[in-house]
Amino acid sequence: MIRILLVEPVNLLRGALAATLSLEEDFEVVADLGRLDEALDMARAVPPDVAVIGVDLLADDGLRTIDRFTRELPHCATLVLAGPDAPGLLGRALEGHVRGVVGTHAAPSELVRGIRRLARGERVIDAGLAVAVVAAPRSPLSARELDVLGVVASGVPSQEVAAKLHLSPGTVRNYISAILRKTGTRNRLEAVRLAEEAGWFR
Repeated sequence: MIRILLVEPVNLLRGALAATLSLEEDFEVVADLGRLDEALDMARAVPPDVAVIGVDLLADDGLRTIDRFTRELPHCATLVLAGPDAPGLLGRALEGHVRGVVGTHAAPSELVRGIRRLARGERVIDAGLAVAVVAAPRSPLSARELDVLGVVASGVPSQEVAAKLHLSPGTVRNYISAILRKTGTRNRLEAVRLAEEAGWFR
């Protein structure tokens, strides 16, 4: 029996996935959750063989949570359900401990096959998503500009960005202007979103 932990924030999708996977005689969905921060405690209580996780949950601290998850539960394979719209995030996941990726456009039978292959110790990578990862835009920003944008992403004003990075407020403004020019974005929020989706933050 392959024990599956399902973590997906969209209730309707999570319910449909749980129902579909439960139809397989050799599958048991041991838990379905909407938040990744609940997954580790649940997995300790009912150790799964495969964790199926929605890619949106990997943003922010999600990848660090996955790292902890795989360190504490090395026998549980992680499979990410992803669309083509966040290749950078997916690329960072594949550089880490994620062993499988299946596209959200895939037929249920593909997901079922992927879970079985992962449970056997194989790696599963959706070919279309792999192409999207390779084709993802490379960062035009310098390391220092990424540092500035990383602090901006936390939502603090320019004065605090300057204090955290030991820069003058004028220098921070210059960096932000350069970031917007290089990325073709209109404001800080757009620049942060672009960098997150493209996986430029490390």
